[in-house]
Amino acid sequence: MPHYPDEIEYSEKYHDDRYEYRHVILTKAIAKEMYKLTSGKRLLEEGEWRDLGVQQSRGWAHYEIHRPEPHIMLFRRPLGTDPTTGKMSAATASARG
Repeated sequence: MPHYPDEIEYSEKYHDDRYEYRHVILTKAIAKEMYKLTSGKRLLEEGEWRDLGVQQSRGWAHYEIHRPEPHIMLFRRPLGTDPTTGKMSAATASARG
């Protein structure tokens, strides 16, 4: 049985050597709205997840659907992304090649 919070919940950020990650747990009502948009078959664009009420800094991308718990959205962005612009710094981008 899935856990649905009363309000949208945001995980702490975590990372590997390329990306920063976080997951967002939707309420049951918002998860239903997301399912109406996608039928659980595609990732959401930034405007779509923001319209659902997900609030986070710039640069995050919904990158995977977690099939066992589709109400948990998985996000990532490249390390070094400026949270105010959503873009990587030039130094970080050139270091990645």
